[in-house]
Amino acid sequence: AADTVPSMSASERVTEFIRAIERRDIDAAISMTAPDISYENMPIDPIVGHDAVRATLEMFLAPATDVDWQTTRQHEVGDNVVVNERLDRFRIGDGWLELAVAGFFELDANGLITLWRDYFDMGSYQRQLAELT
Repeated sequence: AADTVPSMSASERVTEFIRAIERRDIDAAISMTAPDISYENMPIDPIVGHDAVRATLEMFLAPATDVDWQTTRQHEVGDNVVVNERLDRFRIGDGWLELAVAGFFELDANGLITLWRDYFDMGSYQRQLAELT
């Protein structure tokens, strides 16, 4: 009876993925990605595959007690590309690290994320992290 359940759009899947990260539910987030996912934080080298993406998410989320990713715009391009603009917020100690991000996601025919590419200012991230830790 799987065919009676309306499938999620690519945009809805990306939103669910972000909600899983906000809950710090890395298992749920990974389950929404393809085994050969490429996670690209520009301009760093791509992080490829479930194990590497899991390790990276654990590293990014570890110092944060709260994660709040606010999507200000999100657009679906065709059936399998989602572009969003976000403010990714991480509560670290008494303050919030806030990062303006432009994200690009590509999904396969099964609705799994095959590409996750985020553009942000690494210098801003590093400065804020140093101030908060």
